[in-house]
Amino acid sequence: MDSYQNGNQTQEQDFQKLSQTIASSIQKTHQNVSSMQRMVNQIGSHQDSPELRKQLHSLQHYTQQLVKDTNGYIKDLANISPSLSQSEQRQRKMQRERLQDEFSTTLNLFQQVQRSTAQKEKEQIKKARQQAYGDQPYLPGYKKDQQLIELQGGAGNQQMQLQEEADLRLLQEQEQAVQQLESDINDVNEIFKDLGRLVHEQGEVIDSIESSVESTSNFVHQGAEQLREAGSYKDRIRKKKVFFILIAAIILAVIIIIIALKTS
Repeated sequence: MDSYQNGNQTQEQDFQKLSQTIASSIQKTHQNVSSMQRMVNQIGSHQDSPELRKQLHSLQHYTQQLVKDTNGYIKDLANISPSLSQSEQRQRKMQRERLQDEFSTTLNLFQQVQRSTAQKEKEQIKKARQQAYGDQPYLPGYKKDQQLIELQGGAGNQQMQLQEEADLRLLQEQEQAVQQLESDINDVNEIFKDLGRLVHEQGEVIDSIESSVESTSNFVHQGAEQLREAGSYKDRIRKKKVFFILIAAIILAVIIIIIALKTS
């Protein structure tokens, strides 16, 4: 009995500890999303810079891993063995649903800022490409001011070429960052699908557990009724036996009296 109670207590501690971890992760994700949104609003403005983009990509990457970890924690929370107490089951279910709803809302905000980031960066890449290459194809070694570079010649030509290469590398890095961001957006879509499947499966498990508890309760109730009926049946038999014994005693007493009268 003690080991059983200790087991339940350990499960409850694990459940609460994991719930707190999930809540903290959701809060941190929400804070990161707010910071990312402020950075996204600065893209294309006078506050925009390569350093800003770098910070934004780093925070986005960190938050992406954070939501993946949180999704794993929520799955672990669902796999903790349910309590046998129906009231505790309902309480845990409400707590899980609240965390899942909060995570889903925060995840949606995160995906929105991801899409906003990708859209703005694509616009900036297109603008930078247009400024550097005009209507010509996006090829290294060509810029719309190429004729000016050739006329300058010498050190000026070399400096312009170095700047062109630096600009080209920056554009390529930005394009790779956007491609990675789009891949991360698809990963978030998969997390949404996982969360939906988990909620659906959890509902079926909870229904099954409640049905089992209800069936057990009904079975116990039926057993108690049967015991009461058996006890009542025994009482009736006992009363009938006493009644028959009394009748037999009375008959025997009458016979004895009759015999005594005749002999006298």
